[in-house]
Amino acid sequence: MSLKSIVRELKEMKEGMGNISKRGEGRAGHSRVASQTQWPNAWHRPNQCQEEIEQTGNWAHLPPELLFDIVQRVEDSEVAWPERRNVVACAAVCRSWRCATKEAVKTLQQCARFTFPVSLKQPAPRDHPIQCFVRRDRATSTFRLYLGLSPSLHGENDKLLMAARKVRRATGTDFVISLASDDFSRNSNTYVGKLRSNFLGTKFTIFDSQPPSDAVLPPTSRITRNRINSKQVSPKLPARNYETATIAYELNMLRTRGPRRMHCTMHHIPLSSLQADGTAPTPTNMVHGENPLEEQFTSMNLSQGKGTTIHAPDANNTGEPLVLKNKAPRWHEQLQCWCLNFRGRVTVASVKNFQLVAAPGAADQPTEVPPAELEKVILQFGKIGKDIFTMDYRYPLSAFQAFAICLTSFDTKPACE
Repeated sequence: MSLKSIVRELKEMKEGMGNISKRGEGRAGHSRVASQTQWPNAWHRPNQCQEEIEQTGNWAHLPPELLFDIVQRVEDSEVAWPERRNVVACAAVCRSWRCATKEAVKTLQQCARFTFPVSLKQPAPRDHPIQCFVRRDRATSTFRLYLGLSPSLHGENDKLLMAARKVRRATGTDFVISLASDDFSRNSNTYVGKLRSNFLGTKFTIFDSQPPSDAVLPPTSRITRNRINSKQVSPKLPARNYETATIAYELNMLRTRGPRRMHCTMHHIPLSSLQADGTAPTPTNMVHGENPLEEQFTSMNLSQGKGTTIHAPDANNTGEPLVLKNKAPRWHEQLQCWCLNFRGRVTVASVKNFQLVAAPGAADQPTEVPPAELEKVILQFGKIGKDIFTMDYRYPLSAFQAFAICLTSFDTKPACE
């Protein structure tokens, strides 16, 4: 039996166990395009047929060596979306297949491939940036992040990574970030995190739905609950927001000409991560729990309350935090504008365009970060068309962090321009 036949049979078996056939998906309104662009349903579907799947005949009792070899072959052959759905299909067969898939699939930093939603929280590779683009929907105040160089002609192969919706409040603005483009409820299992601004739109805070790493938080962590309803919080997985970064825009009260100036403080990423042997927090499970392997598939369906904010120290971050700042542009006399070298990734002049590099450490806390690392562009964002923007990021940022930073450009900042 060929590898493609095995994968096809696994997918059919998985769909049969979940009582969801291709014809049934069509009746539910999920088009072929939507099935390719959304995250696979295995991540958002209740684990109703787990017992049946665990008892699946020969597939559940393959020798470990043979099982790992099959999964590794699928992992090596399916390198891009939508073909990588086959890797997710392998993980949805049963527990033994899940363990083999988790062992075969490497982190985003190691393989530069998005497989599971946890990849959105993992740092990008060191060698080359991850290239994405953002679509803005003005009518619904929705922003969608896709994987790829630029939008495809018909959008069939555009892989949706995350989506955000802008919600105005009396004291500021919230951007709710989700895995789905049609579900932005904080009680949903697709909730990823949020971005919150102050009244002037000059300071933003990034909140993550899970800790920055798989380490257990200390019991002395300071927890703040705001208007929380105890009935909305699951006793097994309480809803919490972990403050991971702050973005501050410099005021421009004199109205001088030039791009916006910003500073991003990544609280849980140390500046030492830019060293050759440095490391950045890398979560391996989407939801932290007592049994991370099972929580990855099942606990995402637990209801979550909202309003819980945790300010907890990170065990991996014992040094000076990483601070990102604007790369200084140059004034072009002929074009009469500020210019940055986006290497062809940005084609339309806009006040939203920016490039971020690492700021040097404080004088009293010297680090051995090479000067070349301080010159590398860690995140760049710019406009290429009407309501279309490119976003390129690299290590040590994750897709979630980069997307949240870019969302700050879409908020009104009358005091910064």
